[in-house]
Amino acid sequence: MKPTLVIACAALALLAGCASKSEPQYPPKALEAFEASADLASDWSRGIGSGLGRAGYPIAPIRDGQRLFAADAEGRLLALDADSGEIEWRQELDEAVSSGLTAVAGQLYLGTRNGEVLALNQDDGSLAWRARVPSEVLAAPQPSQQLLVVQSVDGSVTALDRASGAERWVYTANEPALTLRGTGTPRVIEPVTFAGFANGRLVTLDNRSGQPLWDLRVAVPQGRSEIARLVDLDGQPLLTPDGRLYVTSYNGRLVALEATSGEVLWQRDHSSYLTPLLVGDYLFTVNEAGHVLALDALSGQPIWRNEALEGRWLTAPAFADGKLVLGDFEGYLHLLEARNGELAGRTRINRSGIMLRPLTEGRQIHVLANDGRLEALTIRETP
Repeated sequence: MKPTLVIACAALALLAGCASKSEPQYPPKALEAFEASADLASDWSRGIGSGLGRAGYPIAPIRDGQRLFAADAEGRLLALDADSGEIEWRQELDEAVSSGLTAVAGQLYLGTRNGEVLALNQDDGSLAWRARVPSEVLAAPQPSQQLLVVQSVDGSVTALDRASGAERWVYTANEPALTLRGTGTPRVIEPVTFAGFANGRLVTLDNRSGQPLWDLRVAVPQGRSEIARLVDLDGQPLLTPDGRLYVTSYNGRLVALEATSGEVLWQRDHSSYLTPLLVGDYLFTVNEAGHVLALDALSGQPIWRNEALEGRWLTAPAFADGKLVLGDFEGYLHLLEARNGELAGRTRINRSGIMLRPLTEGRQIHVLANDGRLEALTIRETP
């Protein structure tokens, strides 16, 4: 296994403060008053153990039907009723959790710091199986009907049998010495897996064998320093039902591809380590500066741009009730009108900050703060 230097400050290279004492490249903008058109009403809140831990593990909760599943960095795992917040069950795992959660077909999957993947029963949290992968898992495991595909921090992608956890195949990419703190999350459909790597390449893998079908360099390293040459694909590729694939890269491009061939449909310079969002023909993305952009998904042409939240380390965008939902490093939750990018609402969840994309369904939002406070809110139009 090739050792990889993964440092948290590299993920914040946009601030230019890890390697020197210079001013941040994008200082956080102060929040300005605005006329709100929507209100965020709190329904309930609950503590989820110690939260994401000092290292800020991306332990994103997940919803499946009326159940909400959440965990902390020490291995406390809870199942809650999404509407009331009532705890249905809790488990104390014997592993430190490091990845986001995945819930599908009565099973719950997660990754650990010591390179294991756990499959649990959604009804009571009991262990179905555990499997070893090459290294620590930060990306939420991704299922197909037969497989569970896991991307590890060393650049490997492992396919496990969903029923038993048995290894089916392993693909390993050549990783650079310096990467962002995190890994890309693969996009899995029945025949193939789309996986992005810290070397700036997107690879399509045959799910029968793990062999690459095509690969594309999305970002080219530039600059003299190792930090300047970071080109990670840390967001999850976004796939549409008609076969378009959207991929972001840090210090690189936003690219729209034809998924079966890798043919580039359009591209634009765009540095981002966050997963984009598609709603209708609008493609929403947040760049490294914290600017929120809406693009025409078919052409890549800009529709609007909001720079009011610059430098605030925004989460990837979610969508609820016609609005984008984003958290920031000071624990504020922001609503932006999807049609024009105007600020619509704001509330503060917790001073520890929000680094994980909120969960949304209809008008309901679930957001997990970094210290483990899980809050449910409902969007209500102001009178």
